[in-house]
Amino acid sequence: MEKEIISKLHTNFEQYAHQKDGVEFWYARELQGLLGYGRWENFENPLNKAKTACMVAKQSVLDHFRDVTKTIMMPKGAKKEILDIMLTRYACYLIAQNGDPRKDEIAFAMTYFAIQTRKQEIVQQRLEEWERLHVREKLTLSEKELSGVIFERGVDNQGFARVRSQGDKALFGGYTTQDMKNKMGVPEKRPLADFLPIVTIKAKDLASEITNHNLKKDQALRGENLITNEHVKNNKNMREMLGKSGIYPENLPAEEDLKKLERRLKSEDKKLPKAVKKLK
Repeated sequence: MEKEIISKLHTNFEQYAHQKDGVEFWYARELQGLLGYGRWENFENPLNKAKTACMVAKQSVLDHFRDVTKTIMMPKGAKKEILDIMLTRYACYLIAQNGDPRKDEIAFAMTYFAIQTRKQEIVQQRLEEWERLHVREKLTLSEKELSGVIFERGVDNQGFARVRSQGDKALFGGYTTQDMKNKMGVPEKRPLADFLPIVTIKAKDLASEITNHNLKKDQALRGENLITNEHVKNNKNMREMLGKSGIYPENLPAEEDLKKLERRLKSEDKKLPKAVKKLK
């Protein structure tokens, strides 16, 4: 997510935060728009799921979701009362967690409401950490799909490992997967991808996606040699693209172990209900 988008979303969410008796809260009708929902009827689905999630977590729904009545102005000076809901930060987090994951607003809100501080730089760092986890999961799925496709083309699991290894060698400028693990200090039994920076994971994923696409399009691509050539070509293309921006994957330092990162983020989320003040 671009910094400009993060900055805009951060400003919007800050502007709609309210305080009452020392408790911060957001109104559901305002959060609806902040999360990119145009219609209240569509927003009610994640809202109701959030209430259920609150009960499953053994938290009192009334502590975090408080029905209120608001008066709004109508044309010609008329007034109308509508139902609204006061939401604690935990309630907002649960709503975002059950929202449409394709929306930038949802991804931002999950991070914004999950962490103890709402400072923009902290929110941005957390978003980047979650994005790295997400693209790693996507790489796992694309490689799993590739494994299935080439199995149908007469290549077994050991053959797939060799295809992937040759792809790595092309992406990392001649360094093998094991060379890169040694270079980055990756434990022997751990996947290299769990320690790669996000730009390299994305490059590996896109190369796998292109290989998948071309294999499905061309039934003549069969056998380990032809498939290896195809995958090597796509990884070389990724390397060339990165090189034009001065990025050489073999020279990038290792990043935090994704397994440790995932445990840390989930641990922080579990602490959220205890850290958030309840509505009185």
